[in-house]
Amino acid sequence: VQLQASGGGLVQPGGSLRLSCAASGTVVYSFRAVEWYRQAPGKQREFVAQITTSGFLTYADPVKGRFTISRDNAKNEVALQMNSLKPEDTAVYYCHALRASFDWWGQGTQVTVSS
Repeated sequence: VQLQASGGGLVQPGGSLRLSCAASGTVVYSFRAVEWYRQAPGKQREFVAQITTSGFLTYADPVKGRFTISRDNAKNEVALQMNSLKPEDTAVYYCHALRASFDWWGQGTQVTVSS
């Protein structure tokens, strides 16, 4: 099982980005949950959003109303649509998948919000 995160980049405040976490070696809907985390320089990795097998969504307070997590079974990926981006959203974003007692991390994708 491998997770490939992509879609990061440089965006101005107020802009949008769409991150993608593509799964290989398995199907994304087999995970009991897929999550996005982020880690800013000098800070601990923090939870951003989660989608469960049943489609239940959870968001961290700082991103509620601005970020949307979704799953596309046809593309075998989980996406994170990020709108109204702020400089404090700057971080490396990681996807994380869980199944039974196992979990997997994708490599990070850098998101920089700056004018």
